[in-house]
Amino acid sequence: MQEGESVKTKPNEASPWRVPAGDSPDGDIRGRWPWVERAVWTERMLAALERGPKHGVWHSLIDKVYAPRTLRAAWEKVAANEGAAGVDRVSIGMFARTAEAELGTLSRQLREGSYQPKPVKRTWIPKPGSPEKRPLGIPAVQDRIVQTALRMVLEPIFEREFAPESFGFRPGRGCQGAIDRVEQLLAEGCTHVVDADLKSYFDTIPHEPLLAWVKTKVADGRILELVRAYLKQGVMEEGKGWSPTEDGTPQGAVISPLLANLYLNALDWKLRLDGWELVRYADDFVVLCRTREQAEEVLTTVRQWTASAGLQLHPQKTRLVDMGQPGGFDFLGYHFERDGPCWPREKSWHGVRQKLHGLTQRNCGVGLQELIASELNPVLRGWYGYFWRSNRWTFRDLDGYVRGRLRGILRKRHGGRGRGRGRDHQRWPNRYFAELKLLSLERLWLEAQPVP
Repeated sequence: MQEGESVKTKPNEASPWRVPAGDSPDGDIRGRWPWVERAVWTERMLAALERGPKHGVWHSLIDKVYAPRTLRAAWEKVAANEGAAGVDRVSIGMFARTAEAELGTLSRQLREGSYQPKPVKRTWIPKPGSPEKRPLGIPAVQDRIVQTALRMVLEPIFEREFAPESFGFRPGRGCQGAIDRVEQLLAEGCTHVVDADLKSYFDTIPHEPLLAWVKTKVADGRILELVRAYLKQGVMEEGKGWSPTEDGTPQGAVISPLLANLYLNALDWKLRLDGWELVRYADDFVVLCRTREQAEEVLTTVRQWTASAGLQLHPQKTRLVDMGQPGGFDFLGYHFERDGPCWPREKSWHGVRQKLHGLTQRNCGVGLQELIASELNPVLRGWYGYFWRSNRWTFRDLDGYVRGRLRGILRKRHGGRGRGRGRDHQRWPNRYFAELKLLSLERLWLEAQPVP
């Protein structure tokens, strides 16, 4: 063994959702599964979930999907999320006018096996920080309801099997937990990083292997056919018509993140049981190692697994990073270097400046106090809420940028030209904007620091 190399130990193979030691099967079962939909998962079903179903697979689940109370709960979630109309041009508001009758029709169609999803409406939206555009999929409202009901039924079954290294689109998990884990591993000396990127992952997942993974836990043929129908529903684009989907999960679909996590779960567990430190959020993941040799071994393993799974690593974006050298890596909107805190990556920094620039045009006709309260402060507060772990200078720079934009507005209103500069700093000092209740990110950062 080389100096500095750690001994790989096999971690606990128990599922992360295993019933805690000392708990009886009928103990505080709701407390252990607080996020499941009560309209679907009774205490009896949860007990079966924790024990494991007979023969290891679940039968007779379709009745849970078409149950009126399940569809009603699904509709409430879809309505709360709002969203645009799909190919049938039925909006949330239009569906709401006859919701009870529409839900009854969906329940009957699902029960009879006559339900067929509509194609996904494809539109193109600007890609932040790029002149290119990216596709956006918009399923019909009725399909979003059925998919939500389907996810309510399936998610607890697969969530019980998912590895703890997966953070994306899972109950009680998110970006901040993944970033915490990366920072912890870097601090522990895991400074050789496999920075991996799956090329067009959501669009390239092979359907049959994905369905095979669903079948490992679900034996209800009606459920399997419903999942297959969503995978094959195709897309409809203005001027191009309908086109089939031979691979990938449906764009914008409620069920897609769950299916995408399911397909990568085998990779998660392989790396975990081999003793490697993986942190994954959907299709974005890093593996942190102590030596370059370990990182090279991991990269070989990942390449072999993805090839066998019908996926492809992006040849330009997948790389090995030595944190002892300048450069670092980007992950979930942050840039990481070995020394000091992480900070927003360039695209994140450019994105927030671009948004603030659009809100602070010099010909803005809104009063400054109203602009600050209704437009700027919500953006700044949300941005700080995500990037709070950055260094002080990040927030000082953004504060200065916002005040400079506001001085430009004031300068124009007083007959001047160009951006705020020079004597404008004395004319409208920082305290002037503080009196208008402009949020100071640097002040928020300082207030959050521990008292020495």
